[in-house]
Amino acid sequence: MTTVVWFKRDLRTSDHAPLVAAASLGEPVIPLYVIEDDYWQLPDTSGRQWAFIRDSLTDLDRQLRNAGSRLVVMRGSVIEALRRLRDSHSIQRVFCHEETGGHWTFERDRAVIGWCSENRVEFREWSQFGVVRRLKDRDLWDKAWTSLMRQPVLAAPPLVPGAEAVNRIAHQYPATEFTLADNCPDRQAGGSARGEKLLASFLDRRCVGYQYNISSPLTAVRACSRLSPHIAYGSVSLRDIYQQAKATGSHRNTLPRKHKSLTSFRSRLHWHCHFIQKLEDEPELEFRAMHRELEGMKTGPNDTERLQRWQEGQTGWPLVDACMRALKHTGWINFRMRAMLMAVASYQLWLHWRDPALHLARLFTDFEPGIHYSQTQMQSGLTGINALRIYNPVLQSQKLDPQGEFIRRWIPELAGVPAEMIHTPWLMTPAQKARFGGNTYIAPVCDHEQAARAARKAVGDFRKQHVSREETGRVLDRHGSRKGPVQKRPAVPGKQREKEESDQLSLF
Repeated sequence: MTTVVWFKRDLRTSDHAPLVAAASLGEPVIPLYVIEDDYWQLPDTSGRQWAFIRDSLTDLDRQLRNAGSRLVVMRGSVIEALRRLRDSHSIQRVFCHEETGGHWTFERDRAVIGWCSENRVEFREWSQFGVVRRLKDRDLWDKAWTSLMRQPVLAAPPLVPGAEAVNRIAHQYPATEFTLADNCPDRQAGGSARGEKLLASFLDRRCVGYQYNISSPLTAVRACSRLSPHIAYGSVSLRDIYQQAKATGSHRNTLPRKHKSLTSFRSRLHWHCHFIQKLEDEPELEFRAMHRELEGMKTGPNDTERLQRWQEGQTGWPLVDACMRALKHTGWINFRMRAMLMAVASYQLWLHWRDPALHLARLFTDFEPGIHYSQTQMQSGLTGINALRIYNPVLQSQKLDPQGEFIRRWIPELAGVPAEMIHTPWLMTPAQKARFGGNTYIAPVCDHEQAARAARKAVGDFRKQHVSREETGRVLDRHGSRKGPVQKRPAVPGKQREKEESDQLSLF
């Protein structure tokens, strides 16, 4: 009997429960990855994401070869791949991890489960991290998360049985060359080896001061763990990261500052799963507002010019444009700046959340659907349980990049402008522009302060007229963060609960 281990967002061999379970049977195992063309046509996918996955597949094959096997990569639909393997090698089981993805992957998984049932092929799934499928009560989630994180990390299993057959299969079904344009010169490279190296350097020295240095785009590049794409595509186990961080932070020789930093880091691993659980519980969040009554706050098509200027880093607000240009070039920007980009699009530019959310998804090498759609809605004021965060792009610039170093790096038009002028170049006189440059930098798309006031009033007026306590209570019951039970459907959502979630602006 032969077992297929279907790899999805779990591109590693260590701490891989389906692989361990398949190996323990002592029978042939076919490690399978399927390149799904239809998936890569979705509006939130991109070449930089595929390039990271391609790196990770190469490294996964290396790991499997060390275990006595190799990776079989096929192209097309998963059902067609399984059908071919059933016909040629009589597969009896399909083991895999659960995936909390978008609507497309959800329907794909349902179709695969249906095919397995119709063809008498056993199908089994395992949870990969602290997201609970068919969670009955959000009050129970934290305990389940903690329990899973404390379970032992699984060692990579040997896969000697069936190695020769896997070699024949790999030659029999070679994957057709698949390419996507990757216009991201400085994207992170994928693969477990690189992820493990990043983790080691973070735990060894880079983590010190983590909680203080992750907000500024100047310091975050080094201060952040940079593990986000490895977590998103599973090239490193989140449970392994959590346990190594806890062990390092709790070591008797660990300095108090390092202990505090790693405690902060571990709390963000918890929040990682908390946000993905929202999409797991309510998959419709990919397409509509979490607070259903707020979906009607913005109707009609977006302003095309404003959307395009935001996408191209041409809003006229230096920090906003520098962040967008850096993101396009590297595939990564720190969380505080992600929140600012989305908030500016939603409030000052008054764009419907969906177009900006899709654009950012394509730019993120570490795109994680559960976090992304929950967070883009949170930054757009669509949850109904969070306080509004309308970022002032000038104040953020002055606070997080006071000397304009980050701005000059990504906006060469302002390279010669001194620090005291670089945050508001539109206020420079013609003489100052002639002396320092800045003539070629675009004027702001609008007055950001007036636009922010108008947005705050519009949101407030809409909430007063259209938002019910019942729907707000439903959202809080289903998605609100908590350590223990809360009163169901409160008459008025608690101020403390709103603050608890809205303060989590430097996650991941």
